[in-house]
Amino acid sequence: MKHLFAWLALSLLALTATAQNSTLRLMSYNIHNGIGMDRITDYTRISDVINNVKPDVVAIQEADSVTTRSKGTDVMLELGKHTGMHHYFSRAIDFAGGSYGIGLLSREEPLSLTNRPLPGTEEARTMLVAEFKDYVVICAHLSLTEADRMTSADILGKEAAKWNKPVFLAGDWNMKPDSKPMEKIKKHFTPLNNMELLTFPADKPDRCIDYISVDNRHKKSTNVKTFEVVDERMASDHRPIVADIELK
Repeated sequence: MKHLFAWLALSLLALTATAQNSTLRLMSYNIHNGIGMDRITDYTRISDVINNVKPDVVAIQEADSVTTRSKGTDVMLELGKHTGMHHYFSRAIDFAGGSYGIGLLSREEPLSLTNRPLPGTEEARTMLVAEFKDYVVICAHLSLTEADRMTSADILGKEAAKWNKPVFLAGDWNMKPDSKPMEKIKKHFTPLNNMELLTFPADKPDRCIDYISVDNRHKKSTNVKTFEVVDERMASDHRPIVADIELK
């Protein structure tokens, strides 16, 4: 009887621990402002890709806000309408009568939202920091210039160090897995990608430049259940990436 009670107690503890774990489905997508490989701009097509994935949070790169290129469309607002998600935009530069930058879609409304500048020699860059109850997501589209990416790695690392919960950095980093900037990023973050899965260009990808990562302080409190590069070859010039992450 004592053994039975001990077994029941251990089983209850295991079930309680499992129940306390939660899963985050995090997506990153450079949408090329909705311009597909066929040169057609179609925001509904981008939204359909996102809806098929059913993510909790999406880090978006290359989005216009009321520019002449987007014919006055607030792209993040449009994506929010079609996905039913909260939508946020972070301006990087003034562009074509409006602005251009990055954004975030989320099922849950963030507790806080902050945008901070990042180095950009060829054009200004920004990061969007969204705090949720159990984690933080940073969306970033890094510079084409290596020196800027090297500097950005430390800035992003300092931002992650502010938080006492897992910090996920997602976006188009414009770097390959074996690059010097990646070595520096890894001092602060652990990429969750399968590096053999390529993301750009969408029709015939030959490199991995889009990433989802977790800050090194919290990598032991997270577990990547699955990682996928979505086989979407037309809607943008990048393929989206998705990670299912268990928060322990």
